[in-house]
Amino acid sequence: MPLIGWIIILLALALIVGSLMLLRDSAHMRLPPEKLEKIRKRKAEMEEKDRAEGDD
Repeated sequence: MPLIGWIIILLALALIVGSLMLLRDSAHMRLPPEKLEKIRKRKAEMEEKDRAEGDD
């Protein structure tokens, strides 16, 4: 395989590994309690709306 092929393969592997490491690091991110409460309220509203639409 020509040299450019190996360079492209190594670049692709580096991008994949870097993306996976970034994803792993962001998985442990903590949300502030205010934001969590806002998410829970929005989820409850959407579930209530879905329940109301399901009764029609």
